[in-house]
Amino acid sequence: MRSIDIHAHLTPQCFWRATQGSGTWHTLRREQDAQGREYAVVGGHRQQLPPKARWTPEERLADMDSLGVDVHVLSPYSGFYNYDLDPSVAIATSRDSNNEIRDMISARPERFAGLATLPMQDVPAAIAELERVMTQLGFKGAMINDHVNGRTFDEPEFLPFWKAAEQMGALIMFHQGGETMVSPRNPRYHLPNTIGNLAERTVTYAALVFGGVMDACPDLQICLCHGGGYTCYGIGRMDRGWEVRPEARQLLPNPPSTYLRRFYYDCIVYTEEALRYLIDTVGIDRVVFGTDWPYDMVFDWPVSWILSLKHLTQAEKEAILWKNLERLLGL
Repeated sequence: MRSIDIHAHLTPQCFWRATQGSGTWHTLRREQDAQGREYAVVGGHRQQLPPKARWTPEERLADMDSLGVDVHVLSPYSGFYNYDLDPSVAIATSRDSNNEIRDMISARPERFAGLATLPMQDVPAAIAELERVMTQLGFKGAMINDHVNGRTFDEPEFLPFWKAAEQMGALIMFHQGGETMVSPRNPRYHLPNTIGNLAERTVTYAALVFGGVMDACPDLQICLCHGGGYTCYGIGRMDRGWEVRPEARQLLPNPPSTYLRRFYYDCIVYTEEALRYLIDTVGIDRVVFGTDWPYDMVFDWPVSWILSLKHLTQAEKEAILWKNLERLLGL
Protein backbone atom coordinates (compact mmCIF):
# COMPACT_ATOMS: atom_id res chain seq x y z
CA MET A 1 0.00 0.00 0.00
CA ARG A 2 1.29 3.48 -0.86
CA SER A 3 2.14 6.02 1.87
CA ILE A 4 2.90 9.75 1.67
CA ASP A 5 4.39 11.49 4.72
CA ILE A 6 3.56 15.20 4.89
CA HIS A 7 5.48 15.75 8.12
CA ALA A 8 9.12 14.88 7.40
CA HIS A 9 11.85 17.38 8.20
CA LEU A 10 15.18 18.22 6.60
CA THR A 11 18.26 19.72 8.24
CA PRO A 12 20.04 20.70 5.03
CA GLN A 13 23.41 19.28 4.11
CA CYS A 14 24.58 22.81 3.29
CA PHE A 15 24.28 23.63 7.00
CA TRP A 16 26.39 20.61 7.98
CA ARG A 17 29.05 21.40 5.39
CA ALA A 18 29.30 25.11 6.17
CA THR A 19 29.52 24.60 9.95
CA GLN A 20 32.23 21.96 9.81
CA GLY A 21 34.99 22.91 12.24
CA SER A 22 34.38 26.51 13.27
CA GLY A 23 32.52 27.53 10.14
CA THR A 24 29.22 29.38 10.01
CA TRP A 25 26.13 29.19 7.81
CA HIS A 26 24.69 32.69 7.49
CA THR A 27 25.71 33.38 11.15
CA LEU A 28 24.44 29.98 12.39
CA ARG A 29 27.04 27.59 13.75
CA ARG A 30 27.30 24.14 15.29
CA GLU A 31 28.57 22.73 18.57
CA GLN A 32 29.11 19.25 19.95
CA ASP A 33 28.95 18.30 23.63
CA ALA A 34 31.11 15.79 25.52
CA GLN A 35 28.73 12.96 24.60
CA GLY A 36 28.99 13.78 20.90
CA ARG A 37 25.49 15.26 20.60
CA GLU A 38 25.14 17.90 17.92
CA TYR A 39 23.62 21.35 18.50
CA ALA A 40 22.74 24.16 16.12
CA VAL A 41 23.53 27.57 17.58
CA VAL A 42 20.96 30.03 16.25
CA GLY A 43 21.00 33.61 17.50
CA GLY A 44 22.89 32.51 20.59
CA HIS A 45 20.46 29.68 21.45
CA ARG A 46 21.46 26.01 21.30
CA GLN A 47 19.08 23.53 19.67
CA GLN A 48 19.82 19.83 19.82
CA LEU A 49 19.78 17.93 16.54
CA PRO A 50 18.95 14.20 16.43
CA PRO A 51 21.47 11.82 14.80
CA LYS A 52 19.28 11.22 11.74
CA ALA A 53 19.18 14.96 11.03
CA ARG A 54 22.62 14.58 9.48
CA TRP A 55 21.66 11.73 7.17
CA THR A 56 22.20 12.06 3.45
CA PRO A 57 19.31 11.66 0.99
CA GLU A 58 20.49 8.08 0.34
CA GLU A 59 20.36 7.23 4.05
CA ARG A 60 16.93 8.84 4.31
CA LEU A 61 15.65 6.77 1.40
CA ALA A 62 16.91 3.56 3.00
CA ASP A 63 15.11 4.45 6.23
CA MET A 64 11.93 5.31 4.32
CA ASP A 65 12.08 1.90 2.65
CA SER A 66 12.47 0.15 6.00
CA LEU A 67 9.41 2.01 7.33
CA GLY A 68 7.28 1.43 4.26
CA VAL A 69 7.09 5.15 3.41
CA ASP A 70 7.05 5.91 -0.31
CA VAL A 71 7.15 9.73 -0.33
CA HIS A 72 8.54 12.36 2.03
CA VAL A 73 7.03 15.82 1.61
CA LEU A 74 10.17 17.56 2.84
CA SER A 75 10.00 20.57 5.14
CA PRO A 76 13.09 22.34 6.53
CA TYR A 77 13.97 21.98 10.21
CA SER A 78 11.72 24.33 12.19
CA GLY A 79 14.66 25.50 14.30
CA PHE A 80 15.83 27.35 11.18
CA TYR A 81 12.77 29.60 10.83
CA ASN A 82 15.07 32.42 12.03
CA TYR A 83 12.20 34.90 12.39
CA ASP A 84 13.98 36.64 15.27
CA LEU A 85 17.14 37.23 13.26
CA ASP A 86 17.86 39.90 10.69
CA PRO A 87 15.62 39.34 7.64
CA SER A 88 18.68 38.98 5.43
CA VAL A 89 19.70 35.90 7.43
CA ALA A 90 16.23 34.34 7.19
CA ILE A 91 16.08 35.05 3.46
CA ALA A 92 19.48 33.44 2.89
CA THR A 93 18.83 30.33 5.00
CA SER A 94 15.39 29.94 3.43
CA ARG A 95 16.78 30.05 -0.09
CA ASP A 96 19.59 27.61 0.70
CA SER A 97 17.22 25.15 2.41
CA ASN A 98 14.63 25.38 -0.33
CA ASN A 99 17.23 24.99 -3.06
CA GLU A 100 18.48 21.80 -1.42
CA ILE A 101 14.95 20.41 -1.32
CA ARG A 102 14.64 21.35 -5.01
CA ASP A 103 17.76 19.30 -5.74
CA MET A 104 16.37 16.29 -3.86
CA ILE A 105 13.06 16.52 -5.74
CA SER A 106 14.87 16.79 -9.07
CA ALA A 107 16.97 13.72 -8.30
CA ARG A 108 14.09 11.56 -7.01
CA PRO A 109 10.74 13.10 -7.97
CA GLU A 110 8.93 9.85 -7.22
CA ARG A 111 10.17 9.90 -3.60
CA PHE A 112 10.29 13.57 -2.61
CA ALA A 113 8.06 16.66 -2.69
CA GLY A 114 8.64 20.01 -1.03
CA LEU A 115 7.27 22.47 1.51
CA ALA A 116 9.41 25.60 1.74
CA THR A 117 10.57 27.64 4.68
CA LEU A 118 9.98 31.40 4.43
CA PRO A 119 11.31 34.61 6.05
CA MET A 120 7.98 35.46 7.67
CA GLN A 121 9.25 38.53 9.57
CA ASP A 122 9.44 40.24 6.17
CA VAL A 123 6.07 39.68 4.47
CA PRO A 124 7.08 40.89 0.98
CA ALA A 125 10.19 38.70 1.11
CA ALA A 126 8.09 35.74 2.29
CA ILE A 127 5.67 36.22 -0.60
CA ALA A 128 8.55 36.50 -3.05
CA GLU A 129 10.14 33.27 -1.82
CA LEU A 130 6.81 31.45 -1.85
CA GLU A 131 6.26 32.58 -5.43
CA ARG A 132 9.76 31.40 -6.38
CA VAL A 133 9.35 27.92 -4.93
CA MET A 134 5.81 27.49 -6.30
CA THR A 135 6.42 28.78 -9.82
CA GLN A 136 10.08 27.88 -10.41
CA LEU A 137 10.90 24.97 -8.11
CA GLY A 138 7.69 22.94 -8.20
CA PHE A 139 6.97 23.01 -4.46
CA LYS A 140 3.57 22.23 -2.94
CA GLY A 141 3.57 25.03 -0.35
CA ALA A 142 5.39 26.01 2.82
CA MET A 143 5.77 25.23 6.51
CA ILE A 144 5.64 28.15 8.97
CA ASN A 145 5.58 28.75 12.73
CA ASP A 146 2.40 29.51 14.68
CA HIS A 147 3.52 33.11 15.22
CA VAL A 148 6.18 35.58 14.16
CA ASN A 149 7.97 36.85 17.25
CA GLY A 150 4.71 36.71 19.21
CA ARG A 151 2.46 38.09 16.47
CA THR A 152 -0.23 35.65 15.34
CA PHE A 153 -1.34 35.42 11.74
CA ASP A 154 -4.64 37.25 12.15
CA GLU A 155 -2.66 40.52 12.29
CA PRO A 156 -3.50 42.70 9.24
CA GLU A 157 0.14 42.80 8.15
CA PHE A 158 -0.06 39.12 7.17
CA LEU A 159 -3.21 39.31 5.04
CA PRO A 160 -1.24 39.93 1.80
CA PHE A 161 0.64 36.70 2.49
CA TRP A 162 -2.59 34.75 2.90
CA LYS A 163 -4.02 36.25 -0.27
CA ALA A 164 -0.85 35.31 -2.16
CA ALA A 165 -0.82 31.74 -0.78
CA GLU A 166 -4.47 31.35 -1.75
CA GLN A 167 -3.85 32.64 -5.27
CA MET A 168 -0.86 30.33 -5.77
CA GLY A 169 -2.71 27.28 -4.45
CA ALA A 170 -0.01 26.75 -1.84
CA LEU A 171 -0.61 24.45 1.11
CA ILE A 172 0.57 26.13 4.32
CA MET A 173 1.49 23.74 7.12
CA PHE A 174 1.78 25.01 10.68
CA HIS A 175 4.53 23.58 12.87
CA GLN A 176 5.91 25.19 16.01
CA GLY A 177 9.47 26.47 16.19
CA GLY A 178 11.78 26.09 19.19
CA GLU A 179 10.04 27.42 22.27
CA THR A 180 6.29 27.30 22.79
CA MET A 181 3.97 29.28 25.04
CA VAL A 182 4.52 26.66 27.76
CA SER A 183 8.29 27.24 27.80
CA PRO A 184 8.42 30.33 30.06
CA ARG A 185 5.92 28.87 32.53
CA ASN A 186 7.35 25.37 32.90
CA PRO A 187 10.27 24.27 30.73
CA ARG A 188 10.63 20.98 32.60
CA TYR A 189 9.49 17.44 31.79
CA HIS A 190 9.48 18.08 28.01
CA LEU A 191 6.19 19.95 28.51
CA PRO A 192 7.05 22.73 26.00
CA ASN A 193 6.80 19.97 23.38
CA THR A 194 4.21 17.52 24.67
CA ILE A 195 1.75 20.20 25.77
CA GLY A 196 3.06 23.37 24.14
CA ASN A 197 2.93 22.10 20.56
CA LEU A 198 -0.76 21.29 20.91
CA ALA A 199 -1.55 24.60 22.57
CA GLU A 200 0.22 26.52 19.79
CA ARG A 201 -1.81 24.78 17.10
CA THR A 202 -5.07 25.48 18.89
CA VAL A 203 -4.28 29.19 19.12
CA THR A 204 -3.42 29.19 15.41
CA TYR A 205 -6.78 27.66 14.52
CA ALA A 206 -8.57 30.23 16.67
CA ALA A 207 -6.55 33.16 15.30
CA LEU A 208 -7.25 32.26 11.67
CA VAL A 209 -10.94 31.59 12.30
CA PHE A 210 -11.90 34.30 14.81
CA GLY A 211 -9.59 36.76 13.04
CA GLY A 212 -11.44 36.42 9.74
CA VAL A 213 -8.56 35.03 7.69
CA MET A 214 -10.50 31.94 6.59
CA ASP A 215 -13.44 34.09 5.46
CA ALA A 216 -11.17 36.55 3.65
CA CYS A 217 -9.44 33.66 1.85
CA PRO A 218 -12.10 31.03 1.14
CA ASP A 219 -9.80 28.85 -0.98
CA LEU A 220 -6.86 28.88 1.42
CA GLN A 221 -5.35 25.43 2.16
CA ILE A 222 -4.03 24.93 5.71
CA CYS A 223 -2.65 21.84 7.43
CA LEU A 224 -2.34 21.79 11.22
CA CYS A 225 0.36 19.43 12.50
CA HIS A 226 -0.12 17.14 15.48
CA GLY A 227 -3.80 16.60 14.81
CA GLY A 228 -4.58 20.30 15.19
CA GLY A 229 -3.60 20.26 18.85
CA TYR A 230 -6.52 20.64 21.24
CA THR A 231 -8.75 22.23 18.60
CA CYS A 232 -11.25 19.40 18.18
CA TYR A 233 -11.53 18.71 21.90
CA GLY A 234 -12.06 22.39 22.73
CA ILE A 235 -14.21 23.46 19.79
CA GLY A 236 -17.41 23.37 21.86
CA ARG A 237 -15.99 25.97 24.24
CA MET A 238 -15.00 28.16 21.31
CA ASP A 239 -18.56 27.90 20.00
CA ARG A 240 -19.97 28.83 23.39
CA GLY A 241 -17.72 31.87 23.57
CA TRP A 242 -18.91 32.90 20.12
CA GLU A 243 -22.53 32.58 21.29
CA VAL A 244 -22.24 34.63 24.49
CA ARG A 245 -19.46 37.17 23.90
CA PRO A 246 -19.77 39.95 21.30
CA GLU A 247 -15.99 40.31 20.91
CA ALA A 248 -15.83 36.68 19.74
CA ARG A 249 -18.31 37.48 16.95
CA GLN A 250 -16.64 40.70 15.87
CA LEU A 251 -15.10 39.22 12.71
CA LEU A 252 -16.74 35.81 12.65
CA PRO A 253 -20.18 35.36 11.06
CA ASN A 254 -20.49 31.64 11.85
CA PRO A 255 -19.63 29.41 14.83
CA PRO A 256 -15.97 28.33 14.99
CA SER A 257 -16.92 24.67 14.61
CA THR A 258 -18.21 25.31 11.10
CA TYR A 259 -14.61 25.95 9.99
CA LEU A 260 -13.18 22.60 11.13
CA ARG A 261 -13.46 21.14 7.63
CA ARG A 262 -11.61 24.11 6.13
CA PHE A 263 -8.37 22.64 7.55
CA TYR A 264 -6.32 19.47 7.14
CA TYR A 265 -4.84 17.66 10.13
CA ASP A 266 -2.00 15.17 10.31
CA CYS A 267 -2.50 11.89 12.15
CA ILE A 268 0.16 12.41 14.84
CA VAL A 269 -2.07 11.93 17.89
CA TYR A 270 -0.48 8.66 19.14
CA THR A 271 -3.59 6.75 20.23
CA GLU A 272 -6.29 5.04 18.22
CA GLU A 273 -8.98 6.67 20.33
CA ALA A 274 -7.67 10.16 19.59
CA LEU A 275 -7.36 9.44 15.88
CA ARG A 276 -10.90 8.05 15.76
CA TYR A 277 -12.17 11.19 17.47
CA LEU A 278 -10.28 13.40 15.03
CA ILE A 279 -11.72 11.54 12.05
CA ASP A 280 -15.26 11.64 13.44
CA THR A 281 -14.96 15.38 14.16
CA VAL A 282 -13.42 16.72 10.95
CA GLY A 283 -14.12 13.95 8.42
CA ILE A 284 -11.82 11.28 7.03
CA ASP A 285 -11.04 13.37 3.94
CA ARG A 286 -9.29 16.01 6.12
CA VAL A 287 -6.85 13.68 7.92
CA VAL A 288 -3.42 13.02 6.37
CA PHE A 289 -0.39 10.89 7.15
CA GLY A 290 2.56 12.42 9.02
CA THR A 291 5.36 11.08 11.20
CA ASP A 292 7.61 13.95 12.47
CA TRP A 293 10.68 12.23 11.00
CA PRO A 294 13.48 12.24 12.29
CA TYR A 295 12.74 13.60 15.77
CA ASP A 296 12.26 11.66 18.99
CA MET A 297 8.47 12.11 18.98
CA VAL A 298 8.25 10.26 15.65
CA PHE A 299 6.11 7.13 15.38
CA ASP A 300 8.36 4.05 15.60
CA TRP A 301 6.58 2.17 12.78
CA PRO A 302 4.08 4.68 11.41
CA VAL A 303 2.64 2.79 8.46
CA SER A 304 2.32 -0.39 10.50
CA TRP A 305 0.58 1.54 13.25
CA ILE A 306 -2.08 2.88 10.91
CA LEU A 307 -2.60 -0.53 9.33
CA SER A 308 -2.95 -2.18 12.75
CA LEU A 309 -5.79 0.03 14.02
CA LYS A 310 -8.93 -2.00 14.71
CA HIS A 311 -11.47 0.82 14.62
CA LEU A 312 -10.53 2.22 11.22
CA THR A 313 -11.87 0.74 8.03
CA GLN A 314 -9.55 -0.22 5.19
CA ALA A 315 -10.89 2.72 3.19
CA GLU A 316 -10.07 5.10 6.06
CA LYS A 317 -6.54 3.74 6.34
CA GLU A 318 -5.97 4.21 2.62
CA ALA A 319 -7.37 7.75 2.76
CA ILE A 320 -4.96 8.71 5.53
CA LEU A 321 -1.90 6.94 4.18
CA TRP A 322 -2.01 8.26 0.63
CA LYS A 323 -5.30 9.06 -1.05
CA ASN A 324 -5.98 12.38 0.69
CA LEU A 325 -2.46 13.72 0.08
CA GLU A 326 -2.38 12.40 -3.46
CA ARG A 327 -5.50 14.45 -4.15
CA LEU A 328 -4.47 17.51 -2.12
CA LEU A 329 -0.93 17.82 -3.46
CA GLY A 330 -1.35 16.25 -6.89
CA LEU A 331 1.21 13.53 -6.17
